[in-house]
Amino acid sequence: MILDRTKKKQEIVFVTGPAGAGRTTALKAIKDFGVEVIDNLPLNLINRMLHGPPTGETLAIGVDSRTRGFSCEALIEIIENIAEKPYFKPTLLYLDCRTETLLRRFSETRRRHPASPDGSPSLGIEQEEKTLRSLRDCADILLDTSELSPHQLRADLARWFDKSESRGLSVSVQSFSYKRGTPRGVDMMIDCRFLQNPHWELALRPLTGLSPSVAEYVAADPLFTPFFEKLQSFVELLLPAYQAEGKAYFSIGLGCTGGQHRSVFIAEKLAWALAEKGWIVSTRHKEMERWPEEGEQK
Repeated sequence: MILDRTKKKQEIVFVTGPAGAGRTTALKAIKDFGVEVIDNLPLNLINRMLHGPPTGETLAIGVDSRTRGFSCEALIEIIENIAEKPYFKPTLLYLDCRTETLLRRFSETRRRHPASPDGSPSLGIEQEEKTLRSLRDCADILLDTSELSPHQLRADLARWFDKSESRGLSVSVQSFSYKRGTPRGVDMMIDCRFLQNPHWELALRPLTGLSPSVAEYVAADPLFTPFFEKLQSFVELLLPAYQAEGKAYFSIGLGCTGGQHRSVFIAEKLAWALAEKGWIVSTRHKEMERWPEEGEQK
């Protein structure tokens, strides 16, 4: 097959998450946005299905822990293999939910948990959380549905998958830790490690980039202001071009050593600046998601 590199890549979206987090609702909403949806396709058939030429249209594939041949390692390997192809762009959408909310949902519906059909739902929830942890950590889009109604979940998904002309480009700004490795699937990656590091100030070490003290410390670096102004200007130059190209969303990764201070502060500041310009922006702090509670260091 001769590849026409002038054509945009076909996006393959894998939709997963724990039982009760809203995967079925999400797939229905995505389908309503005009995206082709396939649910519970056995993993060993995915590569075979994508063997032919790309169609150019987004495809969403639902995957849960009961899918035939399922394992996190197998799914991650499939996604990495697809990412190596020049004509596909894989995206992992993970629907997350707090344990207490999942317990309430299973109690209200009187459903048995698929991972513990003969036992307590709490056992199944705990088991599935451990099983899916590696997928959650490498998700490109992570949506916490704990406080979302089906209507609100649909509205959130529309930012990513509703490609109608009435919707604008959605921008995701995320911080990450270089110690954990670079995130897969971001469209732009910025290294912030050249800025002075709050980690070496004992009073600032346990704080995050959400703290005013950390923000003031990072912003005091003489390089910060010219760097941020050029970064903001560069991003604002590119976004309209990507929107005109037909992209539905654009992701920006900002990294520092630990993913706790510099990258978090800059991600928040950039997100606010873009939102003030009218862009649809969401933020995600990948390293802080690993902590027991937001903003609380392990």
